[in-house]
Amino acid sequence: MYVSYYQDDWNTWLPLAQFAYNNSDHSSTKQSLFFTVCGRDPQFDSVHITQDTPAGKLSTKIQSVQQDFKGELEVSINRFTRYAAKSRSSPPIFNPGDMVWLSSKTIKATRPTKNLSERWLGPFPILKKISTHAYHLKLPSQWKSIHPVFHISLLEPVKKSTIPNQHQVPPPPIIIEEEEEWEISQILDSKFNRRTLWHLVAWKGFSQDPERST
Repeated sequence: MYVSYYQDDWNTWLPLAQFAYNNSDHSSTKQSLFFTVCGRDPQFDSVHITQDTPAGKLSTKIQSVQQDFKGELEVSINRFTRYAAKSRSSPPIFNPGDMVWLSSKTIKATRPTKNLSERWLGPFPILKKISTHAYHLKLPSQWKSIHPVFHISLLEPVKKSTIPNQHQVPPPPIIIEEEEEWEISQILDSKFNRRTLWHLVAWKGFSQDPERST
């Protein structure tokens, strides 16, 4: 940090921090911003003053703080370089049949508030590899209006669960007249209740546990 240990003088050093930054060579251009704009670097030589004067002490402190700032700037540049190299790592490779999650960023939400909707949809199987950065997914039949090819940045691999007897994620609903509907797999039972016929059904893609069927 470009402040004293007690962090109570940061506003005093802002002009000097700006000067040191503009007078430092940048990794991309190999020259300072001053040289890029003005064609030369400014001189910032301190005047020789005996150390027992307040001005001399200030000059020494300025030089020390400036060196500290340059050191911190180099650390920040190195950290940014490592982060950039990490972000450019090789993308994951999917094969046909692999299950992936699809980001909902490019999918129009059917709920009133997109921020409260699911961030990831699916999972969906990979049908075909289009390129190193695009894959063809098998989407539900009710998603005919959505193009099935997606950039790899929108996909996440499905990790196999280590928890036994974990239920499979239910399929997305079918949109009928702007209402969410689910497909019935079979009717398990029927009965009359107050002259109204009720059915116990199993939903397609959901648990077959009767307690979870409605």
